[in-house]
Amino acid sequence: MDPKRTSTAWMSSLKVLRCDAQQGHGPMRRRDFIAIIAGIAALPLAADAQQAVPSIAQTASTDISKCAQNSVGFPQALDGPRWNGWGADLGNTRFQPTAMAGLTRDQVPLLRLKWAFGFAGRTAAVAQPTIVGGLVFVGGGDREVYALEAKSGCTRWAFKTEAVVRTAISFAQISGTDQFAVFFGDVRANAYAVNALTGALIWKTKVEDHPAARITGAPTLYSGILYVPVSSIEEVTGSPSAYQCCTFRGSVVALDIATGKQIWKGYTIPEAPRPTRQNAVGTQLYGPSGASVWSAPTIDVQRQALYIATGDNFSDPPSETSDAILAFELATGRMLWHWQATAKDSYVVSCFSPDRTRTNCPESDGPDHDFGQSPILVSLRSGQRVLVVGQKSGVVHALDPDQQGKILWQTRVGKGGALGGIMWGSAADQDHVYVANSDVRLSADRTLDPNAGGGLFALELATGKISMRVPPVSCGSRSRCSPALSAAVTAIPGVIFSGGVSGYLRAYATGDARLLWEVDTARDYPIVNGTSARGGAMDGPGPTIVDGMLYVNSGYAQWGGLPGNVLLAFEVRNP
Repeated sequence: MDPKRTSTAWMSSLKVLRCDAQQGHGPMRRRDFIAIIAGIAALPLAADAQQAVPSIAQTASTDISKCAQNSVGFPQALDGPRWNGWGADLGNTRFQPTAMAGLTRDQVPLLRLKWAFGFAGRTAAVAQPTIVGGLVFVGGGDREVYALEAKSGCTRWAFKTEAVVRTAISFAQISGTDQFAVFFGDVRANAYAVNALTGALIWKTKVEDHPAARITGAPTLYSGILYVPVSSIEEVTGSPSAYQCCTFRGSVVALDIATGKQIWKGYTIPEAPRPTRQNAVGTQLYGPSGASVWSAPTIDVQRQALYIATGDNFSDPPSETSDAILAFELATGRMLWHWQATAKDSYVVSCFSPDRTRTNCPESDGPDHDFGQSPILVSLRSGQRVLVVGQKSGVVHALDPDQQGKILWQTRVGKGGALGGIMWGSAADQDHVYVANSDVRLSADRTLDPNAGGGLFALELATGKISMRVPPVSCGSRSRCSPALSAAVTAIPGVIFSGGVSGYLRAYATGDARLLWEVDTARDYPIVNGTSARGGAMDGPGPTIVDGMLYVNSGYAQWGGLPGNVLLAFEVRNP
């Protein structure tokens, strides 16, 4: 799934229709285009509005499947096995060492389902779980965030949010207090701090007032400060010709974790949008705009810097900081350097219209090659430090963070496109980066092409050379299927885990690409908090592995994928 294709199916349909045209299936029918754009104009931010919660105080609910009344405190030590935030560490490596994973390569084939938790009424499960102190913290896509006991799945508390939460969650003690908190963001651009043991609201801060703003990437915690990435759906809402496109700029906002007060805000485009030209119907347009931040910021303690990856521009003129890696000073938010992968990539979804002159399609009309994943900061055995990141273009880039983003190498693993290319998240150890390829495509009837996309790769961090590859896995007779691998991958020593749009989660040996384990998640499950839920396509977040258990979401109904609404927990069990 493309990072800016949000949790709403109507927005996703716009992108994939363009992808159809690019694949030679002919232009979208004019009446289809008019109907979609008319729908957007009539229902601005409709999906978010439908997901909003009435104006009530945010408190923890006390409903189904509650843990025993004597369940207090953390079930396990806070300094024990854990996965905190998006990438498990400040470098966003998505690599879990053996001591934290509690799972070895030889044990992987013994993974069996232990429990399942359902998110009622949803067609997608897109928030990655965090595990700390024996508790699982996860957003449900149902305007609630849950705390579950990791071993049983019973509910400690559920917290109602203003809008859907699709970010991973970060955990920390608030300095100077005995209070532990979890931190996350929603699709109305609200950041939250909630008591980790009770589910009580500590603070809530709106980090961006633009009506199309949202928080998609996970906020990153470091040294008492929460760094919040800000993205936007103005690339969709800015399409109709009557809309004054576009005025949103991506940003990172630094908040004090004790109070939620803003410390600094760094924009991805230093220049504020200004009037540029009028479109064909006389509507005033603005720019530059866009350069959303779709992923979690990466922290460089050594250089006291923060790295982010940005998306495309929404309007002309294109900026030098879209489709780019940016470095900010941690203390002040001052931009230190930037490196752009794709220049002149200005785009809104109406660019696929048969008559672009009647829309807000920018004149530069770029390829929509955002960065949807976090840059990974890793130190090689030689001592060389590398900042490595995959792009929707299908290219993996390695930069030198100590030489202001100097290119070390670039390797193509996919064809690329509006839906990737390389999407939500790669993983890295000291020797290799592990990359999943989407390249999802649609057939002429606008269903998922079962013969296009996929592939899993290991690249040498020192050279960019491909050292291991797993070819795309056929869908067989499964309907609504694609071999595309859009979801983030996760690594433990000797193993790489990758979930597919097909609904299969697979584990491969990193040395020889041997299949170690697979499970078809696209089925019905009895759940600990109700009667049943169902798995489906896997996209967005990847598995988290802690203390001998693997946790993963299943279900992603966008662009024809199989819907689902379940969090699955697997444990090692002898046959």
